Amino acid sequence: MHSRGFTLIELLIVVVIIGILAALAIPKFSGTKEKAYVGQMKADLRNLATAEEAFFYDSTTYTGSKTSLGNYRETSGVTVSIISADAKGWAADATHIGTGRRCALYNGNVPAPPAPATVEGHITCT
Repeated sequence: MHSRGFTLIELLIVVVIIGILAALAIPKFSGTKEKAYVGQMKADLRNLATAEEAFFYDSTTYTGSKTSLGNYRETSGVTVSIISADAKGWAADATHIGTGRRCALYNGNVPAPPAPATVEGHITCT
């Protein structure tokens, strides 16, 4: 009598192989979320830079108030803080609730560039 189907040993071998493949693949994807969070922070800082320049074009000064920037909105989970803003320049940083990393950007002559930003107009993240 021939039976159809798989034996218990064959099924266990397949389950073990799938487990090994999953154990190898999961660590590769763990950094993906953090990269996405950093991407959101960078995008929000780029949008802030555009909004600040538009405000400067109209007012010949930069603003420290995000509500003065028209349609500027932060991405969900991202907090952007304008550290300083005057007629000479502005500085801001961004954090995300999903990561401990921080991104910063400044433009113009600011009293103290926010860490980790070291180059004007270049977004730098920890």
